[in-house]
Amino acid sequence: MMGRALIVPSTSSMISTGGGIGIIPFPTSARARRCSSGFNTLNLHFNHNQCGRTTSVHLLIPKPPQPTNPISLTVSAALSSSSSSSPHTEYPTLRAGAPSTGPIPSTQLIQVVESAASTGAQVVMDAVNKPRNIAYKGITDLVTDTDKASEAAMLEVVRKNFGDHLILGEEGGVIGDTLSDYLWCIDPLDGTTNFAHGYPSFAVSVGVLFQGKPAAAAVVEFVGGPLAWNTRMFTATTGEKF
Repeated sequence: MMGRALIVPSTSSMISTGGGIGIIPFPTSARARRCSSGFNTLNLHFNHNQCGRTTSVHLLIPKPPQPTNPISLTVSAALSSSSSSSPHTEYPTLRAGAPSTGPIPSTQLIQVVESAASTGAQVVMDAVNKPRNIAYKGITDLVTDTDKASEAAMLEVVRKNFGDHLILGEEGGVIGDTLSDYLWCIDPLDGTTNFAHGYPSFAVSVGVLFQGKPAAAAVVEFVGGPLAWNTRMFTATTGEKF
């Protein structure tokens, strides 16, 4: 019997002793009844051989929730696509990117983003098969020399191209002009624990926001395994369609 049950005995002295629940013998008969409310009832009858009396116990059992109709979870656009003459259906997308990249063209931003990501990834690749020097920022938060070296290399690329921009690095914190409309966010080694143990996957990530909204980003993911590592890059700019 599933669910919690509220026990309401008709002769409570036979069931409750000293505020506790006594041992109930196996019922000699039972009858279930469905209710229109949120509970079902189950009547149990016990015959006591020693005294010849019968005890009845009423169980109120919460009804299980009705299963959700899977049809109601189907996206209406997906249903209509089968009857559409077009082989492809466009769905509304959430526009989280910046309306523009400001005075700096998106092509220039993504070029520096990719360069910074590739530079950090090269630092990681050079160290991926070598012994690790591991330290702890927290109980389970690892940091290696590679994290710091990768971030330093990426910072150099960004500051060389945009010396007046604000930069947030995972290891070094905030540097640059706090009044800038541009904020660069750098994760020099996303997945340090995997990297430290030689497990795939981990990545180098960098993105830039314009007035608080994403403008361009790149992620270099490491795949494969020890002595067989490879990388693949994913990029995006605001307004770009996939």
